[in-house]
Amino acid sequence: MAPRVPLLGLIGLGTVLAGACQRGPRADGGRPPAAVATATAPGLAMFWNSATVYFLLTDRFQDADSTNDHALGRAQDGAVLRSFQGGDLLGVRRKIDEGYFDSLGVDAIWLTPFVEQVHGSVNEGTGKTYGYHGYWTRDWTAVDPELGTKDDLRALVDAAHRHGIRVLMDAVINHTGPVTPQDPPWPGDWVRSGPNCTYRDYATTVDCNLVATLPDVRTDRNDPVELPAALLDKWAREGRRDQELTGLDAFFRRTGYPRAPRYYVIKWLTDWVREFGFDGYRVDTAKHFGEGVSTELKREAQRAFADWKRAHPAQALDSLPFYMVGEVFGWEPSQGRAFNFGDRTVDFFAHGYDGLINFAFKSDAAGSLDSLFSRYSATLHGGALQGVTLLNYLSSHDDGGPYDRERKDPLGAGTRLLLAPGAAQIYYGDELSRPLTIPGAEGDANLRSFMNWTDLERGGATAQTLEHWRKLGRFRRAHPAVGAGVHRTLQAKPFIFSRTLETGGRVDRVLVAMDQGEGNKTIPVFGVFPDGTELVDAYSGAGGRVMGGKVTLTSTSGLVLLSEKR
Repeated sequence: MAPRVPLLGLIGLGTVLAGACQRGPRADGGRPPAAVATATAPGLAMFWNSATVYFLLTDRFQDADSTNDHALGRAQDGAVLRSFQGGDLLGVRRKIDEGYFDSLGVDAIWLTPFVEQVHGSVNEGTGKTYGYHGYWTRDWTAVDPELGTKDDLRALVDAAHRHGIRVLMDAVINHTGPVTPQDPPWPGDWVRSGPNCTYRDYATTVDCNLVATLPDVRTDRNDPVELPAALLDKWAREGRRDQELTGLDAFFRRTGYPRAPRYYVIKWLTDWVREFGFDGYRVDTAKHFGEGVSTELKREAQRAFADWKRAHPAQALDSLPFYMVGEVFGWEPSQGRAFNFGDRTVDFFAHGYDGLINFAFKSDAAGSLDSLFSRYSATLHGGALQGVTLLNYLSSHDDGGPYDRERKDPLGAGTRLLLAPGAAQIYYGDELSRPLTIPGAEGDANLRSFMNWTDLERGGATAQTLEHWRKLGRFRRAHPAVGAGVHRTLQAKPFIFSRTLETGGRVDRVLVAMDQGEGNKTIPVFGVFPDGTELVDAYSGAGGRVMGGKVTLTSTSGLVLLSEKR
């Protein structure tokens, strides 16, 4: 597995890459070298724009412990793919230990929320549904028993860190889970049950309920509230009421915050960072609560992350600061930093977010690669998004219009995503052509089938697709210039381009040539590499020396991923 290039001289990037440059477990137990400096904002953006993030639904990824499959007695009577399916935290950890994510060049794993979900079910119009997805919180302080235990969670994060992989927690602060016969309502001073959002302006997007069945947390209020009796009784039954109350007292005493709903939730969310060392948040439904809440959440998360690092210096990957990426539905790079609600704009990057999910990528990817790559590079280098990050995706857990829904061109999809400027989000199964249309399923359940490991075991096209994604992912991981460097189109047909990341006197550069045909090929390098440079093709392993401004090599693929031989 190729390490990242040694860019320790890059401004603010040295300590960012120090822990990421090792791949797989190491002889010293996987502990990275101690950080020697603090990463700057440019270094943060460079790292995360070069990152590959693997997003998975824990319940749908790998079932490694069948004993917890019915831990809360939830029935298997949901509509198609709307009951818990058995995936668990232990399953994710085992795939980490097996090196599955290493083989894809993954820098970070984004887990769906693991906190305890409502025990009952509701029908939102697409069939009887349980909270298998993690977005229907019942208790922010507990791991859902069907996913495992706190020990399982700790082991997962520790395993990821041993492999140089960060872990992003999915933070839900906007709403609780629905009320069901098994799940009592939250008090009225904690949540509202209307009006429903109509998205005409700021107020009808923020001061409203996202979904009719999901009580909206009153994040806009500062009035103190008491803890719900049902939550206190639950903690008492579990033998941890005093512990939780003592922790809350300490939090409010330290911060001086009023005991308003959002501050309870911020305390609970940041506790996971302080105890387990999560490296960042993906913030759910970020445009549906006041942006000031995000600022407060980020401030407390940064403090919690720093506390964890001080307590676990041997486990901290480096000095990369806490990362926060937001789900601002509808945001795209062409909007720059100003998201328009209709009657006002908000710069989410000024309110705690280091990056935003790019909702335009799946449509942009259908166009010209030259246009796609050039536009994204321009906005990240000297454009509106200089110094921040964007997270590109092709499919996700709730986007009903994914790119290439029928998986007709999984190789081309991987090429577009993993070679695009900006961070790349692999949604679990993209790399295996996991089906996105399931007979009998309705709505977003189609996007959430169990991981198709059996297809991989049979080999054939699935294995070939995975190998393609692996080669691109490892190339991306080894060369931060792919995602964070400046793009330059060198030739339109067949398409050849370069990426260069240069600062502080250090340089990472790559050249990608497409549609070169099989067998022997001679590729012009357009001065990217001087004559005499030994190059290697990361796709085939073939190599050659630059002579007369060209390199000649032999491979069975028309895609060539060139960099200097090391």
